[in-house]
Amino acid sequence: IFTFVFAVTVTKTVCAEQCDGRCFGPYVSNCCHRECAGGCTGPKDTDCFVCQLFLGACVTQCPQPFVYNPTTFQLEHNPNAKYTYGAFCVKKCPHNFVVDHSSCVRACPSNKMEVEENHIKMCIPCTDICPKMCDGIGTGSLQTAQTVDSSNIEMFVNCTKINGNLIFLITDMYHGIGALDPERLNVFRNVREITGYLNIQSWPENMTDLGVFSNLVTIGGRTLYSGISLLILKQRWIFSLKFQSLREISAGNVYMTNNSQLCFYNTVNWTSLFRTSTQRALIKNNRDPRECSEMVCDPLCSVAGCWGPGPDQCLSCKYFSRGRTCVKACNLYDGDVREFANGSVCVECDSQCEKAEDKTLTCHGPGPDHCLKCLHLKDGPNCVEKCPDGLQGENSFIFKYAETNNECHPCHPNCTQGYVSACVFKHLLLLLMLKNLVLFNILP
Repeated sequence: IFTFVFAVTVTKTVCAEQCDGRCFGPYVSNCCHRECAGGCTGPKDTDCFVCQLFLGACVTQCPQPFVYNPTTFQLEHNPNAKYTYGAFCVKKCPHNFVVDHSSCVRACPSNKMEVEENHIKMCIPCTDICPKMCDGIGTGSLQTAQTVDSSNIEMFVNCTKINGNLIFLITDMYHGIGALDPERLNVFRNVREITGYLNIQSWPENMTDLGVFSNLVTIGGRTLYSGISLLILKQRWIFSLKFQSLREISAGNVYMTNNSQLCFYNTVNWTSLFRTSTQRALIKNNRDPRECSEMVCDPLCSVAGCWGPGPDQCLSCKYFSRGRTCVKACNLYDGDVREFANGSVCVECDSQCEKAEDKTLTCHGPGPDHCLKCLHLKDGPNCVEKCPDGLQGENSFIFKYAETNNECHPCHPNCTQGYVSACVFKHLLLLLMLKNLVLFNILP
């Protein structure tokens, strides 16, 4: 009762005009903090009776994970960071929640994946398709399945990792199961890893390669088929493998036989993919090597071989690579997208770098701090699209304006926070005053 009477008494105080109706006394120095929703007992953000947004200290947002360092011109980790949890700012999220940037969430959004760093569950952006583990044939939900077919193909949608095996057998023997539409095999384009083995004894006639596995990086061989982790048997239509991303067969042998049209099998250095000295590549009775003599690797491929025709099927590149394609040179001096060479890899310059028009380099490394010239503005060593406008610094928010040389400079400390135009106006006014002083010979 005392608290209620005290609150009513204080909040009914006649406020100074500058206090915007919220004060704890009649003077200008008695204004409540601007984040108070009602009255207060003092000027600090912790003295509010009710906050506008967050409970505890009344703030517009919780202290962010990164703060702007005006000395290094970079965002740095904030040791005083807190996370938004409902209407509270908390130092740690509850153990059963996940950290997504500066918030405690129940689950990561669809474009992020959950990882654990230093015993903290966090959401990080997926570089491509977010990881999704799925059961393989004979495992878990597919325990009774014997092959990939039209009845279970939908279970592999968006799978990036197969826990178990992928098996493709002739399905004529199975009653009540319709024919598999070959287009549906494209669901395997997302697969990066098969922990067990890949067994192909049936494949659509109109598909002349295994390009649906173009993103497959690893065949684990944790389970084997008679000692084999990669089996391709009696496929009359397959011309090339096109395993362009395959980098490792962790265990088990490779067995390819009686594939009457298959070429490019003898261009692959299989040993470079194996992880043990006991693994073997047993390849025989495929297309006559003499008939494959004209089916050679692209000139941009290295001696490691290739999975098929074209510069995107090389196991490694002779010169440089751009993504998964081999090229003779990087776009250092021309091209719609300029690059720099990171060893033998062509990497795009940062989007904030301006393309050079005089056949000079655009950048010499990754990030906005390696541009030779900025596309928009420069903030310290970094090229930026706009100057910092309300970025959280260590003790306050940072506001900057653009000079005529397209460089960002800090607003004067007396500028109204959040109104950069006021900062620019005061700066221009100061220049005008100095010009007039010189004009009237008051200054030399």
